[in-house]
Amino acid sequence: HIMEVCGGQTHAIVRFGLDEMLPEPITLIHGPGCPVCVTPMQLIDLAVELMEKGVILCSFGDMVRVPGSSISLQEAKSRGGDLRILYSPLEAVRIAKENPDREVVFFAVGFETTAPANALSVLQAEKEGLTNYSILVSHVLVPPAMEGILDDPFCAIDAFLGAGHVCAIMGYKEYHPIAAKYKIPIVVTGFEPLDLVQGIYRAVLQLEQGEHRVENQYARAVSEAGNLAAQQVIRQVFEVADRQWRGIGTIPKSGLALRDSYRAFDAGKKFNLAAEKAADAGECIAGAILKGQKKPHDCPHFGKKCTPRNPLGAPMVSSEGACAAYYHFASANA
Repeated sequence: HIMEVCGGQTHAIVRFGLDEMLPEPITLIHGPGCPVCVTPMQLIDLAVELMEKGVILCSFGDMVRVPGSSISLQEAKSRGGDLRILYSPLEAVRIAKENPDREVVFFAVGFETTAPANALSVLQAEKEGLTNYSILVSHVLVPPAMEGILDDPFCAIDAFLGAGHVCAIMGYKEYHPIAAKYKIPIVVTGFEPLDLVQGIYRAVLQLEQGEHRVENQYARAVSEAGNLAAQQVIRQVFEVADRQWRGIGTIPKSGLALRDSYRAFDAGKKFNLAAEKAADAGECIAGAILKGQKKPHDCPHFGKKCTPRNPLGAPMVSSEGACAAYYHFASANA
């Protein structure tokens, strides 16, 4: 049982039918590698609340149709909210500069890959003296999530494919203690079909040889140390904090929060937002899917009551969600 911890890898695996081509003894398990999918429902509710307060809310497109406890960002926009879909948080800084009489909030969602750009937006806003810009932070970290999965008594994972883009930023030093502690192979892997096949092969080879170490299949983009400049920006603006994961629960030290020195840019504190815990949709099995305990077709509502047009949960609408991958590609490979 080999788990990939990256939604981009999940989509490539399903799109090219790699999971169906593998020998029967090898099973690929899809992990919590979709940052949109693990963003807790109450944070979406807070983003909706900001829109209702007249704030210009800026977000990546993936978040727009993810269900909150009552409505999504898209529905809030249809009710008159000001939602801007952007490709970069620096665009949100520009919008704040162009609208000095409006508050602008960027919904900062993502793993370590998007953290540098979000941190830079804060530094840029500070440099330009903007007091009407802030970010709503929902950053999560991969290594603590891997440990959380391995600590689960029902875990049956034998090896991991490491998320190549995350490791391009952070390197893979943090994975050595995990491989040693849990005696599990970790292969940092890219996103092309050949990358994934080679990553799976290397993981299987380690298992057959009784080894458990970190390998770097994605050497053309990843070094052990990672991008030091990007890491410095992250450390300057953010600090490690406990973070709740949708469908999973709170994982200690698994996220990022703004440092006190940048609290003026923390939308939660600036607008006195109080996140009330919202129960996940009872019909959605996103938690089991994100933990790798079930696959999308195990859900009785998959492709019926739950579709990209009318999703019950985030994995069906995110471009990195496992349910979306199965909906768009699995049937084509059948």
